[in-house]
Amino acid sequence: MKFREIKNNVFYCGLNDRERKIFDELIPLEQGTSYNSYLVKGSEKTALIDTMYPPKSEEYLRNLDENNITHIDYIIANHGEQDHTGTLPKLIEKYPDAMIVTNQFCKNNIMEMLLIPENRIQVIKNEEELSLGDKTLKFIMAPGVHWPDTMFTYIVEDNLLCTCDFLGAHYTFDDIFANDSKELEHAAKRYYAEIMMPFRKMCQKYTKQVKELNPSMILPSHGPIYKNPEFILNLYEDWSSDEAKNLVVLPYVSMYGSVEEMIKYLSDKLNSAGIDTIKHDIVSDDLGDLAMAIVDAKTIILGASMVLAAPHPAAANAAYLVNLLNPKAKYASIIGSYGWGGDLIGKLSNMLCNLKVEIIEPILIKGKAKQDTYQKLDEMAQAIIERHKS
Repeated sequence: MKFREIKNNVFYCGLNDRERKIFDELIPLEQGTSYNSYLVKGSEKTALIDTMYPPKSEEYLRNLDENNITHIDYIIANHGEQDHTGTLPKLIEKYPDAMIVTNQFCKNNIMEMLLIPENRIQVIKNEEELSLGDKTLKFIMAPGVHWPDTMFTYIVEDNLLCTCDFLGAHYTFDDIFANDSKELEHAAKRYYAEIMMPFRKMCQKYTKQVKELNPSMILPSHGPIYKNPEFILNLYEDWSSDEAKNLVVLPYVSMYGSVEEMIKYLSDKLNSAGIDTIKHDIVSDDLGDLAMAIVDAKTIILGASMVLAAPHPAAANAAYLVNLLNPKAKYASIIGSYGWGGDLIGKLSNMLCNLKVEIIEPILIKGKAKQDTYQKLDEMAQAIIERHKS
């Protein structure tokens, strides 16, 4: 594969992985992903910025040979996870004079995870610069999006910013430049929801910092290159803001239809009052869609059946996920139905302990909804309506 020039001897040398179905054995991929690597040819030195996911290493190395890359001086490791660094062991063997340039935290990680010898690593600090001759690489520490070892690499003379995982998308492409489409927005939001949302406050900080730097292009580690940085920066500004939307998300599992009936009744009641709702069947729907939905939600209502004396495992999984992602929701509650007993409300509430929300009075019934159940659902709906108005 011939490397694509981005600008002034800066080249794209990454790869698509359209066949990959799941990321980190956790995140479903709708269309695979891309692993982005960038080659920077200065007048005196040459640098690679990020490398390749291990299963793609041979193809990546073959491409370096086909593009006559016979010497590399520096390999920049912006982050230690192996979708970025997995080819480092083979690269330092292939290019015996190359030094890996990274921060102290990432140095520790790649030494432990990839057994990289310490004498092949050059440690740099925040805002330190590295000269390639007519090009300068400037390193900007960005811990918390999404690992403590993350940093950005700024190609100063060309005003290009490599943002590592930040501002990325699990998205494959033929054209390396973003088309600013709704499809890309969907992929970027899903990526933000699943990976970046737990670090929302850090995303606020670095979105502002990148806007102030005002790069001409953003070069992430996954997804296409943004020739129009405002496209992705404005989206991140919205998603990471403290302002939630007039939206209630209702993830639920219903073994015999009782919980589903209550969720539907509450959803219809809220819709009639002008509040948007998203119902999410935890068992049959994609959990990635749930993650996307709660990015904007002001209220989250978890519906759950019981298995033995505990919440249904799917409900527990959803509660764990929501708690882990820690969205900006302001209110939450639980609706449940049981057969013979147990502590559904207490156990699910404990699993949502990270959320900084006001808890609206939960509803727990035995069996099917009855007249007094609908009265309680009306009261819950009214409580939500009043809070959304305020």
